[in-house]
Amino acid sequence: QVQLVESGGGLVQAGGSLRLSCAASGRTFSSSAMGWFRQAPGKEREFVAAISWSGGTTSYADSVKGRFAISRGNAKNTVLLQMNSLKPEDTAVYYCAARMSPMSSIPVVVSGYGSWGQGTQVTVSS
Repeated sequence: QVQLVESGGGLVQAGGSLRLSCAASGRTFSSSAMGWFRQAPGKEREFVAAISWSGGTTSYADSVKGRFAISRGNAKNTVLLQMNSLKPEDTAVYYCAARMSPMSSIPVVVSGYGSWGQGTQVTVSS
């Protein structure tokens, strides 16, 4: 099992930036990918970005390409999500997720991940 803890959410004005961090503990050596998803009120959880555990491959939702960047942190077992040029429609609870089983490509759906964090709120005001 992998335990995930997100941090870095908050309130920011449109056009601003935030950096989310996800700290993983437990059987992290078995992880194949880490992802970020978000869920706005009344909507389904949606894919935002993901990175292979080695850090060599990334994937982004079209809605965040060019504005968000996912990376491995300097601290061991940390994944970062740098969010720039934030828009009110980016407002949501952001969840960190981990995939433990082997993969041929980075999953971009909720079912592709088996471990989840508790979420961190991101609110973008207009």
